[in-house]
Amino acid sequence: MTARFPASVEGLLLTADQLLEGELTGATTAGRHRGACLALRTALELRVNQVLEAAVPGSSHTTGRAKLLLLHSFTRAETARRAKALWAQLSLGCHYHLYELGPTYGQVRAWRAEVDALVQELVH
Repeated sequence: MTARFPASVEGLLLTADQLLEGELTGATTAGRHRGACLALRTALELRVNQVLEAAVPGSSHTTGRAKLLLLHSFTRAETARRAKALWAQLSLGCHYHLYELGPTYGQVRAWRAEVDALVQELVH
């Protein structure tokens, strides 16, 4: 039986990097890009959870959209707006749509940089 460890923001960012650089094999390029988007979105959600849980204990039981709206009360409005917009882009990027191309390497790299910047700004 393997031990289960809670995800960390840093671990998720590392996973996204590994997916983007092709270090984790067994998936198509498009699949790796979508997987990286999922890891990045999860890292952002985890940091938002950490910030809100420190400010409002018990807030982790609310929905993701509510958390992004609540974030305006505990951080700069511009930071909260960027987090919400980035979350929406990553959500689109990690879902498969039959008649749409997936996110490109360049897009995911840019989102990776933005997640990193937001993670640094959203200190819990």
